Amino acid sequence: MNEQNKNSKPHEETPKTVQGDSAVTSSSWKKALSKRWVFPAAYLAAAAIILTLVWVYQDASQKTLKPQEEMATVNETAHDSEKAAGTATDGEALEVTAQAQSMIWPVTDDVAVSIVKPYFDEASPETHQEAMVQYNDTFSPNLGIDLATADGTEFEVRAALTGQVTRVENHPLNGQVVEITSGDTKTVYQSLNEVKVKEGAEVKQGDAIATAGRSEFEKDLGNHVHFEVYEGGKLVNPVSVLPQK
Repeated sequence: MNEQNKNSKPHEETPKTVQGDSAVTSSSWKKALSKRWVFPAAYLAAAAIILTLVWVYQDASQKTLKPQEEMATVNETAHDSEKAAGTATDGEALEVTAQAQSMIWPVTDDVAVSIVKPYFDEASPETHQEAMVQYNDTFSPNLGIDLATADGTEFEVRAALTGQVTRVENHPLNGQVVEITSGDTKTVYQSLNEVKVKEGAEVKQGDAIATAGRSEFEKDLGNHVHFEVYEGGKLVNPVSVLPQK
């Protein structure tokens, strides 16, 4: 019996410390989960994590879209600037163009004309006599300049500025008349023949509007064009705004 007891293996016991730790841990979780505030706290923590992830995603999306939005803003600004420059309507575009133009002579460059009757300038008394227009027994100051060729032939009359035709009239004394308004400037062409434009039409600088003709008021001048210029409603000497020849 003693030898059997000596040879037999001692009884192995399961460490009680391990089972005791598991029991303690399980019991602790059960106690913790049994408290009322645990699940609401866990829910709030999960919600906070989800909201944080959503905020991070939205911020990244906004940063990605920002360059595109800036480009769209630049394009819109450029479009507004272009529109403001006069491309919105033909009338606005013509007015802006006319204001930026310098006036040209109302005849083509290949036609040799001269001033056969000057503008009546109150500041130049020495020109008063030749700047008077006689009709029957009445003398009147010339309100513009009269252009004619040396041989009295007809020639083409062109628009001195871009603008809108605001008057076309067959006057009993002044002959056929065309008026073109270009912003604050108005140009008037009288003693015309073969008028090529209609009232309300838009014309560009240099466009042919008629040919030189005759008028009853200045019939002694033969074929010519009478040219007047108004700025801000006031009559001015056309020579002062025309380029020097």
